[in-house]
Amino acid sequence: MILRHPWLLLAALPLLALAVAAWRARRRRALPFGDGRVLPRLPVTWGARVHTLRPWLAGLGMVALAVALARPQRGIEETRIRAETVDMVLAVDISSSMLAEDFFDGNRRMNRMEAVIQVARDFVRMRPDDRLGLVAFAGVPYTLAPPTRDHAWLLDRLDELGPGVVRDGTAIGDGLAASLNRLRDSEAPSRVVILLTDGVHNAGTLTPDVAAEAARALGVRVYTIGVGTHGTAPVPVRDPFTGRVRYVEQPVEIDEALLERMSAATGAHYTRATSFEVLEEVHRRIDELERGPVEEDRYRQYAERFLPWAAAAFLLLAFERVLGRSRFGGLPA
Repeated sequence: MILRHPWLLLAALPLLALAVAAWRARRRRALPFGDGRVLPRLPVTWGARVHTLRPWLAGLGMVALAVALARPQRGIEETRIRAETVDMVLAVDISSSMLAEDFFDGNRRMNRMEAVIQVARDFVRMRPDDRLGLVAFAGVPYTLAPPTRDHAWLLDRLDELGPGVVRDGTAIGDGLAASLNRLRDSEAPSRVVILLTDGVHNAGTLTPDVAAEAARALGVRVYTIGVGTHGTAPVPVRDPFTGRVRYVEQPVEIDEALLERMSAATGAHYTRATSFEVLEEVHRRIDELERGPVEEDRYRQYAERFLPWAAAAFLLLAFERVLGRSRFGGLPA
């Protein structure tokens, strides 16, 4: 809020002085009374109380009038941002090994699938202007969401990720190919695939190297992420006889050389995410790297706000004059 003519607030001083002078002149009026000792014992009527409000009404009315003359205005700043969007596809491994519980969020143990979903949800929220898609793959790939700006719908699709939807395995080449197919007709200046896996390519019809060459030909950068700790990881296994779940330590095998090769071929990079914190950091780094050019226009508009003050001044002064012309305008009775 600003005042266009703040110096006009000084007009309130002479106006208040006039109001005080007029009130004092009215108070000097006297009425002969036989015995002044009787006056303190007279009851104070509501009319007498209303009478004392007149100078306050006049004073507040003068102040409101001075503020209205100073032209209060409210600034409205608007920013218009024009950004080149990025089309992305998240390609997520949903093989049974993603159930290994070698990630921790604080003190809470979680499996790889839960960690990937949680970080992916945050990543989607960080990019409200981009089109994002979701492809899952195990033994075969399938598309959960084509690139879309309907991120609320996309977040619902993320909740559907999990092993057991398609036959088990790790078809990295087919998973990347399915992701590229979703970006093939994209006209966005920047197209990206983020591929997460915790295993070794062992299924599908297309080799990962051939898929990476196809990505390079299409101008799509492929960021690969190996998900899992080093050594072994506890994997839940249900006993077929008792139905109870027990944990079996299984070796963590990620073909890092392959994933590095795929990313390097497309001008991107590979990262090993051995913890939940590292997985978050990888997504933050990709988010910073894959930003389209942004142009920003700022401008400010001002809306007049003098009318409420002028209306308040009119009402206060009008009420004071009405009281002055009523039986409250003279000596209180």
